Amino acid sequence: MIRDTMMSESRAIGDAVTYASSAAAEAAQQVATCQGSVVLTGVGKAGWIAQKVVATLASTGSPSHFLHPSEAIHGDLGRVQETDWVIAFSNSGRSEEVVRACQYLQTQAAGLIAITADETNPLAELADLVVPMGRHREACQHGLAPSTTTAVMLAVGDAIALLASRLRGFSPSDFAKYHPGGALGRKLCSVDDVMRGMHECRVSSDELPVREAIAGKSPERRSGAVLLIDSTQRLSGIFTDSDLVKLLQRRQENSLDCPVRDVMTRTPVVIQSGTPLAEAVAILSERHISELPVVSKDGQPVGMIDITDLIAAGDLSTSDHGSAILPMNANQDEKPAS
Repeated sequence: MIRDTMMSESRAIGDAVTYASSAAAEAAQQVATCQGSVVLTGVGKAGWIAQKVVATLASTGSPSHFLHPSEAIHGDLGRVQETDWVIAFSNSGRSEEVVRACQYLQTQAAGLIAITADETNPLAELADLVVPMGRHREACQHGLAPSTTTAVMLAVGDAIALLASRLRGFSPSDFAKYHPGGALGRKLCSVDDVMRGMHECRVSSDELPVREAIAGKSPERRSGAVLLIDSTQRLSGIFTDSDLVKLLQRRQENSLDCPVRDVMTRTPVVIQSGTPLAEAVAILSERHISELPVVSKDGQPVGMIDITDLIAAGDLSTSDHGSAILPMNANQDEKPAS
């Protein structure tokens, strides 16, 4: 039964390609060039499909909202402007609430698109553009419960939304702007969205003695590196926990009183502001480092990516970074100045 149901719905979607493709492409063009919002309506199961397509449109750059047909004729028609396009969902094209609402909607919107079985029903007659899905038998044993037809509706609606998105030139960075949450948002965000700002970093002049550089004011969240800046406020190096350990292991008198620039890690690995977070994750994993300074185009530090923040957020696992995070910060590849 499970296989039969899924195969039935799959075949129906495949068959609908023949009926709907040309009109769906025209509908996508209207959505892409719409100067207002795309208003979707439907009742019952078709109404739920309309709401899902609203979500697809919104997340792919097409302003949209759902309008319940019953509420429409009780005052919500005022939500529809003359620059809006309306898309109505009804398999039969005879749903009383939808047809009645569309009688008014067609006169005040820029246009009406009907996603329905064919062009010979009341809803289709009202529409400026009909996207015919074809007639399909429902998959349930009685051929009654909407499932096959709603699967086709969803496929057609999403196809229109995604083609409109492509026609608008919608980019991954646009998607990230509308979808900052969840795994998708994290995948597409930039280093600026997750880095520790300068107020959260340990920062020091590279002219100070080591003990003063590491004893400066510490932020609430501890980091294993101090960002060092030169007289032009550009990043000249970093001094990590590992650098401190190596310095102390030399057991040289007054080793903490030498200028930090003499023992810092010069020209550390950095990443430019605005770079996708995925690139920062790759650098941390490949170079086995725990801190990655973020700099502006002119080399001024603007923040730092800390591996512990990425692991806590699920962007990076300990296996991505080697067997485990070292208790002391893994040093950058470049050798400290001697």
